Amino acid sequence: MNKIAKLIDETFLKSGANDEEIKKVCEECKEYGFRALCILPEHTKLSKEMLKGTEIKVTTLIDEPTGASPHEERLKMIQRAKEDGSDEIELVMKVDDFKNKKYEEVLYDLKILCDILPTKVIIGSGYLTDEEIRMASEFTKEAKAICVKTATVDDPLSQSELPEKAKHIRIMKEVAPNLLIKASGSVRTFSDLKMMTDAGADIIGTSSGVNIVDEFKGIKGESLDDGRMVE
Repeated sequence: MNKIAKLIDETFLKSGANDEEIKKVCEECKEYGFRALCILPEHTKLSKEMLKGTEIKVTTLIDEPTGASPHEERLKMIQRAKEDGSDEIELVMKVDDFKNKKYEEVLYDLKILCDILPTKVIIGSGYLTDEEIRMASEFTKEAKAICVKTATVDDPLSQSELPEKAKHIRIMKEVAPNLLIKASGSVRTFSDLKMMTDAGADIIGTSSGVNIVDEFKGIKGESLDDGRMVE
């Protein structure tokens, strides 16, 4: 199996998608052997059924794009995802509250919610200053999440700004070295992926996983900085 695929959380976040579209992306996940499939809450149950018997995780995105729902609603979303079979969640930090310095509320919310399922906390790094990225990464660590993630839908950083995202990853890695780091948003090519992993990302979230793997399928000698070879 291509080792690059094991770094990828294939992402399918289309609202209103029909069952056939979900089944298709699940079959692609099985064919390519991605680490996980990240989907919207309404697609969790079918995705879990389709990926049963594989090692591919079902990851449910909670409260995109900026975590604006009340704590009680967020709690219900995660409990429903767990009932539907989600293996882990991607939880958007309450970005607006964080920007307004409501730090106690933000941390309380994360501590409660991260205890339900293995959680990647999306801090929305494109909205934050470098110092805020440090603080949000500390909150993620304190909440006992498994991973801190850059962004989800509506990421303020475009593909042309990926070097800025790489800087964010380095900050996150420095502050929370024991957490997984996930890069997401505008990662569409192998060179994009390599920029993120070279900066310290452990997981890549992308809707272009198939294209990224196909782009370098069969090429030998390419490697990531930590020695992970592309097969």
